Amino acid sequence: MKVTINDVAKQAGVSIKTVSRVMNNEPSVRKDTFDKVMAAINELHYQPNSAARNLASTRSYSIGYIYDNPNAYYIIDMQKGLLDSCKKHGYELLIHPTNAKSPGIVEEVKELVSKSRLAGLILTPPFSEMPHIAQALEEMKVDFVRIVSGSTPSPGVHNCVLIDDFTAAFKITNHLLELGHTEIAFLCGDEEHSSSGERLAGFKAALTKRGLQVNPKFIVPGHYSFESGVEGAKKLMTLPKKPTAIFACNDEIAAGALFSARLMNIRIPEQLSIAGFENSPFSRQTWPPLTTAHQPNSIIASQAAELLFKHTRPNANKAQINAQPVFIPELLVRESTCPASC
Repeated sequence: MKVTINDVAKQAGVSIKTVSRVMNNEPSVRKDTFDKVMAAINELHYQPNSAARNLASTRSYSIGYIYDNPNAYYIIDMQKGLLDSCKKHGYELLIHPTNAKSPGIVEEVKELVSKSRLAGLILTPPFSEMPHIAQALEEMKVDFVRIVSGSTPSPGVHNCVLIDDFTAAFKITNHLLELGHTEIAFLCGDEEHSSSGERLAGFKAALTKRGLQVNPKFIVPGHYSFESGVEGAKKLMTLPKKPTAIFACNDEIAAGALFSARLMNIRIPEQLSIAGFENSPFSRQTWPPLTTAHQPNSIIASQAAELLFKHTRPNANKAQINAQPVFIPELLVRESTCPASC
């Protein structure tokens, strides 16, 4: 027989209303009461019917995740983190892939929110970096949280989870410099993503701090794709003066660069060190495994959902919710990098 909210209330020794307040994450619930109700929910394996809650309540128990990102691993990790938090709080997650460059994207987002009766949205790049999307949601009085690249939010930008790509890229570049590499190339990601610019800036800053000039021929525009890495490495390794190391803007690009180097009979890392970014499965599926920066996308997404739920709960004092979590991806050294003379 399906467990009901009545069963949870009886098990915890509280009223149905108290169980509802716990599930809605209302701030007025005492910790001992919250823990008692959650213990009953876990013991009985209670799964609230979010669809029924939406119909029976003036509140919505669904949030949305809108994305336009070619990296499937990034999307899967984001969905996992969001789903974990939604399950914890009794919410449903609506996943909506779309084209950020569509001329009608603002109207599409507004229609999605209205028709699906969403409590709020999680915005990841490039949507989190589009002011007109944020403005439209603010006009609709819809809560949203942005996941953005940077160590501090831009002026006027609130409710963010920040990823410090600059510092992480600086550390990766510094790792290559400490290995004795001075001829280091950079394979860029899509220009419309702030992360691309932040990672390139961190790369340049590390070179400048060592008194090294940035070689413009070693900066290769591209996209967040395997094919872009293949073409970028081919271009670099046919130059008269070749780099001894490549820092790619993400692991997929780095995997493509490694593949391209292998086709040119270049030994990795003896003749060319390669580093990526994000610690996606691409970094572990290549041989040798890629030096990279671990970006915990599931945890980042979960933090974004938790911040959103603080805003959507009843009687939330939004002016006092000032959390702006900052994640610095952690350097992971693997076999794809070695000293310049190895």
